[in-house]
Amino acid sequence: MPKAASTLAACIAMALATPAQAEDWSLVIHGGAGTIQRDAMTPEKDAEIRAALDAALEAGSAVLREGGSSLDAVTAAINILEDDPNFNAGRGAVFTWDETNSLDASIMRGDTLAAGAVAGASTTRHPIDLARKVMEESPHVLLSGEGADQFAREQGLEQVDPSFFFTQERYDALVRFKAHAMQEQQTSQIDVDYKFGTVGAVAMDQSGVITAGTSTGGMTGKRWGRIGDSPIIGAGTYANASCGVSATGTGEIFIRLAVAYRICAGSAWAETPEPVASVREEAIAALMGEVNNQTKTNADLAINAVGELGGSGGVIFLSSDGAPGWSFDTPGMYRGSATSDGEKVVAIYGDEE
Repeated sequence: MPKAASTLAACIAMALATPAQAEDWSLVIHGGAGTIQRDAMTPEKDAEIRAALDAALEAGSAVLREGGSSLDAVTAAINILEDDPNFNAGRGAVFTWDETNSLDASIMRGDTLAAGAVAGASTTRHPIDLARKVMEESPHVLLSGEGADQFAREQGLEQVDPSFFFTQERYDALVRFKAHAMQEQQTSQIDVDYKFGTVGAVAMDQSGVITAGTSTGGMTGKRWGRIGDSPIIGAGTYANASCGVSATGTGEIFIRLAVAYRICAGSAWAETPEPVASVREEAIAALMGEVNNQTKTNADLAINAVGELGGSGGVIFLSSDGAPGWSFDTPGMYRGSATSDGEKVVAIYGDEE
C-alpha cells in the first residue's frame, strides 16, 4: 500500500475508534418490538413500561457517569430488564412448546472483539451475566443447555428454580398458540403474540469502548431446541471499534442476513461502496460524519431486507460518535437512550422521536 494511503487508513481507523471527547459516554436500550399501539395499551401499563426502561437507562448511565466500563453498563441495564416481567427475557420469558423457559443471551466488546453467548439456559437468573462469564472465564464463545447452567453454577452465578421465570401472561400466550396449532390453522408465534420482547443494550464508555448485549426467552411455542438470533454473534449482537448493535425480531431471518454484523460492516449493504483510499486526507473529518450517518442507513437497509424476506423487527445501535439510534418496521418498539450531555429519551410507539 502506498505510504499516503497507509497513513490515511491509519487516521481513519483511529478516528473511528476514538470518541468525540474523552469524557463522552452514551447508552441505548430496547425491550422488544412488535404490535405495540396506544389503543391496546392502558395508561397504567404505558407508565409501567416507561418506568422500567427509565430504570434500565439509569442503571447503565450510573456506571458510565462514574467512569465505568461499557461492559458493566450493558450488563447493569439488561439485568434490570431481565427481572421485569413486561419483557421477554429472564423473569417473564415466553414458554416453549414443552412449557419450559429457555433463555438465550450474548455480549460482545468492540475493542477486542471478545464475545460470549448462552442458549437454552433454564436456571440462571441473569442470562446476560452468564454470557459475560462465557466471554471472560471460558475458552468458548457459545454454551448451551444444561452445560451452560452447569458452567454458571461453577462460576457462582445466582441460580433459581425454573418457576422463578413463570408469568401467567406468557403461559396464557402459549395456551393460545397451542390451541391454534391443534386446530391445524395456518398460524405462527407472530399471529398469537406479535411482540418480540427481547431486550438489549449498547453502550460507549468514556474510553470510547463500545459493548453490545442481548437477552431473550425466544419465541412462544418454540420446539426442538430452537435457537434464534439473540445468542448468535453477528446476527442479534455485534460490536467493533466503531459500532455496536442489538437486535429483536424474526430470529431466523436475522441469522440468515447476519444483520448485526452487516450494520457494523460499513458498506456491507451498499452495492457500490466508495474505496476509503480514494478519499483525500483532508476529507477525513467529513468521512467520519458519513461513516456515522452510514450506520443509520445500514440499519434501515437491514430492517428493509428482513422485511423483504418476510420477517420483521428492529435494532438499536451506536456508532463511533456515540450518537444512539434505532430502526424498526413495527408499530412500536420499547426503547430509550441517554448520553453524557444530559439527553434522555424513553419511547414506545412508532410516532415518537
